[in-house]
Amino acid sequence: MFEERKVSKYYLGLVHGIPVPSKGTIDAPIAEHSVQKGIMTVHRKGKPSITDYEVVEENKHYSLVKFQIHTGRTHQIRVHAKNIGHPIVCDELYGDGKPVLLSAIKRKFKLSKKEEEEKPMLNRLGLHSYQLIFNALNGEEINLIAELPKDIKVLLQQLKKNG
Repeated sequence: MFEERKVSKYYLGLVHGIPVPSKGTIDAPIAEHSVQKGIMTVHRKGKPSITDYEVVEENKHYSLVKFQIHTGRTHQIRVHAKNIGHPIVCDELYGDGKPVLLSAIKRKFKLSKKEEEEKPMLNRLGLHSYQLIFNALNGEEINLIAELPKDIKVLLQQLKKNG
């Protein structure tokens, strides 16, 4: 079903900044980088790659974006997000790789006396496989949803409060 593209695949990703327009299609071919093995890049001689995106929530620092991939290229969402100038947060390959800190969001942030250094709110790739939709053998539509993990939910709450 995946090979025949009979599965609709949706992801939620936290990206830097606010994509403009807030909804669109990224149609940019992807190929492996000619020098850096394992790194993918947009390249005119690459394989066709199509990603739809829509901003779900936004604040001045970050946006929660829903992505639907129509092709299944390696690192497709990460490469396409970088290509439109809004890489996924904490992405070490296609972004700055820096963790998201509360001190960068909250104006009057103070470290507690017990802590020597701030713990990141998020220090892993801010991308989540959110939804799969496909038809079972009997024709019934199956719609599977995996809610956002707690760390991303908590970060989104802080962004709403402070952003």
